[in-house]
Amino acid sequence: MTFVRVFGVPHHIRVDGTGPVCLLSAGLGMAWFDWDPVVPLLAPYRTVVRFDRPGLGLSGHARAWPTLTGEAERIARVLDAAGTGVPATVVGHSLAGFHCEAFARLFPERTAGLVLVDSSVEEAPRGRRVPEFSDACTRVGGTLLAAAGVPRLLGPFLRRTAVRVGRHSGGDPAPGDLVRRAYSTSRFLHAVVAENARYRDQAVELASLRGRVPLDAPVTVLAAYEGGSRGWLDRQRVLAERLGGTLRVSAPAGHLVMLDRPQDVADAILET
Repeated sequence: MTFVRVFGVPHHIRVDGTGPVCLLSAGLGMAWFDWDPVVPLLAPYRTVVRFDRPGLGLSGHARAWPTLTGEAERIARVLDAAGTGVPATVVGHSLAGFHCEAFARLFPERTAGLVLVDSSVEEAPRGRRVPEFSDACTRVGGTLLAAAGVPRLLGPFLRRTAVRVGRHSGGDPAPGDLVRRAYSTSRFLHAVVAENARYRDQAVELASLRGRVPLDAPVTVLAAYEGGSRGWLDRQRVLAERLGGTLRVSAPAGHLVMLDRPQDVADAILET
């Protein structure tokens, strides 16, 4: 376990295994330990880098609103701090798919491959009409909820509930002490509401970046499918086609593919 300063914020970083480098970045509100089922499958073949964005997991309080280019730069600095001097396969789950694609476009010389694990998809994103007002409301709301003790009272419970909803089957495998440390704090609450508030802005940034900067790395899109409606699967297929990548389907799996089918995630990384 290592802590390094990135943009002035202490970031929690974990490095396991040996071999070519891959970086795992989790979705909104998630922590480094959500990749735990995948890491043992990769560590014999890859140097696996995990980290917590500001406010999440064990990292320090966020000091600025998240932006897409800022998150791409964060990934670059995390890789620097981990001492990896070779191109990495970057792996983004959900919202972090935006971040990892931006990294691959902005840092092509540092990207060996891109794997999107049930990534967020926005085909025609639209920015917020009055972002300053929205940011102010988000900040005030987060402050009031933190002052009312909501993170301490409900944080771990909401985490457990979200994981159950996000899986095809099963509960939350994360140790209780780690969940309490990561989800009972005001920094977690502020980070989650900030990332959620800036989601549309980052989608717009990515759409602009796609129009200006090519993507040269090999791409794999790993889509979760539980059966029934194929709407989400079709959107993931279109994403793979747009990026010139390969679509793989993990089934049955919920949105938290790394918990439902970790072998599928590991295979997608090793074969990209």
